[in-house]
Amino acid sequence: MNWAVAYTPVPSVLGRGADSKGSWLVTAALPGHSAVSPRWLADPRTAVIAIGEGLRAMHDALPVTDCPFSWMAQDRVAAAQRAADAGRLDTSDWAPEHLELGIEGAIAQVQNIPQADKLVVCHGDACAPNTLIAGSGRWSGHVDLGDLGVADRWADLAIATWSTEWNYGPGWEQALLDAYGVKPDAERTRYYRLLWDLG
Repeated sequence: MNWAVAYTPVPSVLGRGADSKGSWLVTAALPGHSAVSPRWLADPRTAVIAIGEGLRAMHDALPVTDCPFSWMAQDRVAAAQRAADAGRLDTSDWAPEHLELGIEGAIAQVQNIPQADKLVVCHGDACAPNTLIAGSGRWSGHVDLGDLGVADRWADLAIATWSTEWNYGPGWEQALLDAYGVKPDAERTRYYRLLWDLG
C-alpha cells in the first residue's frame, strides 16, 4: 500500500505493529463501500461495471518497471510445488473441475504457463469485495493488496470474473470484461483459475 498509494486510490497506512498476540494495521478511510455491500449486491450490473473499470484503471496506473513485487506465474507455481511437497495444500475449497485433477494433476497442468498477454501490476486478489464503489456507482478505490505484484493481467481478470459468479450469480463475466475493455480469453482464464486454487 505504501508503494501503490502514490499511483492509485488505496488506503494510506497510518500505523502498524505486532506483538505476541498478533499483528495490526491502521489505514486512512477511502470513500465508498465494498462491491458486495447490500446496495451493490442488489445492483450487480453497476457493481461489475465498476469492478471492471476500476481494475483497468489500476492496471493502467501502476508502473510495471518500478514495481518491487512479483506475482508471476512461475513464482506461484514454485510456491505451490513447495506446499504440495510439504503436504500443505488444502483442496477443501477447490472448484469441482480442479478437484478431479488431484494435487499432482493440477501441479502438472500449471507447469505449462501461457505466454503473457500483457504484464501489469496485478491487484493479487481482484475478487469483488476488494473494490470500493462510491455512491455515484463508480469505483473509488481498492483494498487488500497483500499479493500485489507484476503478472499477466489475466491473473487478475480470471479471478475478478470468477468472483462475479460467487457474489452476484451467473451471467456477469462478460459485463466485467466489457467494462475493462478486453475480449474473453478462455485459455488464460482456465489456467489462472487453476493456479488460484493451488495458491
